[in-house]
Amino acid sequence: MSKFVRKKATGDEVEKRIVIIDPDKCKPNSAAYAYLKRHAKTCSKGHCIQVEKKTVVISELACATCVNRAKQCPGEAVSVVKLPANLETDTTHRYGPNSFKIHGLPHPRPGCVLGLLGTNGIGKSTALKILSGTLKPNLGNFLSPAEWQEIVTYYRGSDLQNYFTRVLENQLKVAVKPQLDAAFQRRLRGKKVKDMIKHRDERNKMDEICASLDLMHLMERDVGKLSGGELQRFVVACTLVKDADVYMFDEATSFLDVKQRLQVTEAIRALCEKNMWEGGEQAAMSKYVVVVEHDLAILDYMSDFVQCLYGSPGAYGVVTKRSNVRNGINQFLAGYIEQENMRFRNHALTFKVAATDFFVNDEVGGELEEGQQQAAVVGKMGTIRYPAMSKTYSTVGKGEEAKPDSKPGSSFTLNIEAGDFRDGEVIALMGENGCGKTTFMELLAGNTKDQRGKESTIGSNADGADADTANPSLASLGVSYKTQNNNPKHRRFEGTVRDLLEETINSSLSDRLFRLLVVRALQVEELEDLKVSSLSGGEMQRLAITICLGTPASVYLIDEPSAGLDCEQRVIAAKVMKRWIVNHMGKTCFLVEHDFVMATAMADRVIVYEGIPGVECTATAPRNVNEGFNNFLKRLDVTFRRDPINFRPRINKKNSRKDQEQKAAGCYFLFDDDGED
Repeated sequence: MSKFVRKKATGDEVEKRIVIIDPDKCKPNSAAYAYLKRHAKTCSKGHCIQVEKKTVVISELACATCVNRAKQCPGEAVSVVKLPANLETDTTHRYGPNSFKIHGLPHPRPGCVLGLLGTNGIGKSTALKILSGTLKPNLGNFLSPAEWQEIVTYYRGSDLQNYFTRVLENQLKVAVKPQLDAAFQRRLRGKKVKDMIKHRDERNKMDEICASLDLMHLMERDVGKLSGGELQRFVVACTLVKDADVYMFDEATSFLDVKQRLQVTEAIRALCEKNMWEGGEQAAMSKYVVVVEHDLAILDYMSDFVQCLYGSPGAYGVVTKRSNVRNGINQFLAGYIEQENMRFRNHALTFKVAATDFFVNDEVGGELEEGQQQAAVVGKMGTIRYPAMSKTYSTVGKGEEAKPDSKPGSSFTLNIEAGDFRDGEVIALMGENGCGKTTFMELLAGNTKDQRGKESTIGSNADGADADTANPSLASLGVSYKTQNNNPKHRRFEGTVRDLLEETINSSLSDRLFRLLVVRALQVEELEDLKVSSLSGGEMQRLAITICLGTPASVYLIDEPSAGLDCEQRVIAAKVMKRWIVNHMGKTCFLVEHDFVMATAMADRVIVYEGIPGVECTATAPRNVNEGFNNFLKRLDVTFRRDPINFRPRINKKNSRKDQEQKAAGCYFLFDDDGED
């Protein structure tokens, strides 16, 4: 009989704890390592804390004294996490002592797209590795791992029994689209896009798939010279052209604009359509498709079912049961899994962010006095006008992506209509990649000059002055600019996060409100002892947002703040930015954002980009959100509605009844609450 048996937790089980050691914070030359080595084998048991050469192990059965010592370890290198009693059994995989473990697995269904939703560090990538067969689950026993036959027996009676049986018999071919990093692109330098895709084309659909992903104009390009969005679509195409039984996509829409995200979504969903396979419906219904996606609108549109993951990032993750898309996403946002009676977050996430909504979470709100929560708006400027501007490049603008209409040696022209901005508002810039959004931000920041050879200028309506005669530089008002690449000089900073914060925004750090409403809310405090050069993309993004908000200014320019953040962090970041800039400071924010959910949560007005990306585009004057979003979505031929529970935008299925009704009414973004699906 197998020693790996599924167990049920009994009601009288005591709450258990797990001890997690962060290896990056507990290296031999660190204060944490020296602290633990000093306290090793000093208690009555003698084995609670053990240090052998470079390895530190803390027993999860450690005495109370050693547990308290572990909690006081310098640099927060050790975390003691309470584990609910029902998770003491049925561990799917654990990496080792004092390491991450995952409970449960996604249950993909043939012929359907399964979406995985959860925060960073919660086990999504681990789950994909197990389902792809590259990581054999040890069922919690890392000292004596299970064999494949024992794993099949363990999952007897579930969808995974047949799945792992096919894995055991090598009957499942898996195609995985991994997360992108700099090392991935470096390995492909010198290779042409066309050659790489053709080499992987097992379905004879290279041209069809590349056309659907807008890649045909890039076929002769060097992969090493592709932009982030181009590289993402290239890797998705390389995955789609394979003839596999299982397709897995890990964050397939990062770096893409809204139009490109919809194109990728349609291409992935086509894997389950019968007309895409020679075997017809039977072949399509045999394909497993699993996606990890942080853009909630895209996840909703792409998936047939959803499984959420919750727990403690870096410590443990739990995979919920499969549910329909709407209920799964709404339960994740609510922080409560109804069918399992499990509350994993003490507050719900909602997208109804109004200028008067002063969001404070439970922890922060408890530390603020009532008067502080109603902080006065300071530094009013009134209404500010900026003139019409124009900029022409011999290639596309800085930070922009080349488009099929742009030819080598051609020029790109951005025309900006005269407009204005007011105190206490967020203006979202909505347009495709390559249309000049970053160029507009550079003009506003005064980092580049318009076609007249002048810096971008503004004028105030307060005294009736004309914008062409009252021309103070925009930078003279005070600008804080978070660039698309998060300021590369910060990445090269040699010190810790704390050192960088003290060097750049030391005065703001002494502000208790800033500490509570920005630093703590974005969870930057836990990064303060880490080297800046060691931060992940998401951690660097949170740090860049913090530095931007902590820089005193009248105008805040924020370019793609959601990149690298998970779905929960995006909601929090949107509320933090709007709360601090609009509610507390009463300042203005120009925002570039491709996550439509995040853009709608923050925007008070919208600038829409019209024209041909890569050739010539026009940035309209700011419009109200209703007119702006409707105009933008009409160009994409897609309709949105809001969920009545948490107000998140949802994409209507193409040619569905709601889609046709809204298009007929000319209402591409429905602000009213929608009913049940």
